[in-house]
Amino acid sequence: MVSFNLAREAYGRSAPTRSPRTIEYEVIAQTTHQLKTAAQLGSKGFPQLARALYDNRKLWTLLATSVAEKDNELPQSLRSQIFYLAEFTQVHSAKVLNRQAKVRPLIEVNMAVLRGLRQEGAPA
Repeated sequence: MVSFNLAREAYGRSAPTRSPRTIEYEVIAQTTHQLKTAAQLGSKGFPQLARALYDNRKLWTLLATSVAEKDNELPQSLRSQIFYLAEFTQVHSAKVLNRQAKVRPLIEVNMAVLRGLRQEGAPA
């Protein structure tokens, strides 16, 4: 009976839930970290860079899809800016993959979004 009570006490507690904003912050931070790590490897890290760019493009496609939905509650001007950044990410990523551009602007865009999310209450 004691072990049952201990188990119920340990597993019965409600886990803290993360807000959508917190999850968004964590995903963008993780993707940005992948981009930074791959960029630091230089030309020998091109496969890692290609994967990081793929993940970043996928992230920005999801963000663009989200802000394009009619029931999205963000202000229209912010929705437009996010959609524009998603387009920029797609185009600039292709240039990076073709070795015509650096990855730094993509990292800077993500970092700016992270700063904005942090100001709105997401964890640092």
